[in-house]
Order: sequence, then structure tokens, then C-alpha cells
Amino acid sequence: MTRWRSETRGLLRSVRRGLRGRDLSLIAAGLTFYAGISVVPLLLLALGLTSLLTSRGTVRGYLDTLGEVLPDQLGAPDALAALAEAGTTLTWLGGLLALLPMTFWGEGLRRALLRFTGQEDSFTGWRGRLAVVPLLVVAPFLLLAVLMVVPVLADLQEHGFWGRVGSIAVGFYTVLFALAVPLVWGFRVVAPGMLRWRAIVVGAFFTAASLSGFLQGFVLFLRLPFALGAPFGGLDVVGGVIAIGLWLWVLHLVVVAGWLLTQALDERLARGAPPAPPTPAAADRPAGAPAP
Repeated sequence: MTRWRSETRGLLRSVRRGLRGRDLSLIAAGLTFYAGISVVPLLLLALGLTSLLTSRGTVRGYLDTLGEVLPDQLGAPDALAALAEAGTTLTWLGGLLALLPMTFWGEGLRRALLRFTGQEDSFTGWRGRLAVVPLLVVAPFLLLAVLMVVPVLADLQEHGFWGRVGSIAVGFYTVLFALAVPLVWGFRVVAPGMLRWRAIVVGAFFTAASLSGFLQGFVLFLRLPFALGAPFGGLDVVGGVIAIGLWLWVLHLVVVAGWLLTQALDERLARGAPPAPPTPAAADRPAGAPAP
């Protein structure tokens, strides 16, 4: 137990060193700007590819059920219906046009994480953009896996308090495993440098768990009886956009912090295992004396 505490303190010290002289909030805000450009095209492409994998009716049915599960705040059901219509009817030309803004998140991620390394990078934007394109291969499978759980969530929410607790747990683990794959790719390929696979897998799953928890918190936040437009003269649309932007910023704070922890773990693995503490007999033996 003492060793685990010591290792944890060492990792946290390494994370603090990585943050020294850098504005984490501002870096996450910049990454959020790139995500704001790419999130809708990414969803459209993922929905379009999932429709090819299954059918338009299947995807729309799942999204209709998801709209019933999510709170009405921010107009989630209507937004999902519009997204389903646009994504499942996406043409090949529309897909090609959506491809360019979709890749902006890769550029933002590479630029953000580059701030925490001493490396020099060339063609940073294009490297980041091209690196995220292969994720479209797995995107429909990951999205379909998430959508297939939606009817289970809807059924659990019909069974009172414990059913809602169960739906939160099922949603948490579903999102966790769906996010782990793109995070492993992002930390290994999109991010600058080549960290060790052991550090990547541990760090990506820890970050995915944290993100999934914050997303569950966002759903709970939507259930609160807040007037989001109250601070903005009653303009609910403005309040909704600000709320979504704020949560995206929080999520990207978690992503950057998770990568810093992954980087610290990689540095720890590079140093190897610490020497074993001497036994009492070895500690009492004079220096240079042969072992019994």
C-alpha cells in the first residue's frame, strides 16, 4: 500500500511539472473551439456510415428511443430527430464536404498536446487531421454498439429509482468502452510522440472513465429545473449554446489532464521498476561484506 501511495504521488508530481508555466484552461478552450467545428460533421458521418451498416430505419428508431430517454432540456429530442434526418440521408457529396471540418478535432488535439512536450513539429495541422480519418472505419461499429444499448436504458428507466440507477451504470460502462478506442488512437497516433502501449491503454481507459462520468453528470444537469436563458435576457438558445460549450470545455480539460497522466506513466515506465527495499539482515550488514 505504501508503494502505491508513493507511485501515485510521483505521478501527480510529474503531472504538476507538465502543467508548470502552461495555462490548462486556455489550452482546453482552444481544443474546445476545434471540437465545436468538428462535432456535428463527425456525428453526421458516423450516422451515415451506421445507416449503411444497418439501415436508415434502424438508426432513426434507436435515436427516437434515445430522445425519449434524454431530458427535454435544450430540446434534445428535436435535435436528435434533426440529426437523424440529416445523417441518415447524407449523400456521398455531403459526406466529402463534412470530412474536412470533421478532421479539425485532430488538429486541435495535436496542437494542444504539443504544448506539453519539448518537441518540434512540422505540418502539425495536417498531421493531426489526417491521423483522425482512420477513426471513421470504427466509428459506425462503436456508434451501433452504443445505440443497441438505448432500448435497455429506456426499459430500465421504467422501473423506478433502482431502474434509473441501473440505467446510469449501463450508460456509464457503454460510453466508457466506446470512448476508449478513439482515445487510445488519439493518445498513440494523433498526439505528438510515441508513448508506450502499457501507458496508453491505462491512461486511455482512465480518461474514458472520467469522460463517461462527466457525460452522465451532464445528463443529470439537464434534468435540473434551470432556466438556462435567465442570465442572457431570457434567450434560451443562447443559454443552451453556452451550456453545451461549457461542458465541452470541461470534457476537454479531462482529455488533456488524462493525457498528462498518461505521459507521466510513460516516463515512470521508462525508468523501470524501483529497487526493492533491503531486508533487515541486508540493512545491518556492513558495506562490502559478502552475503551469507
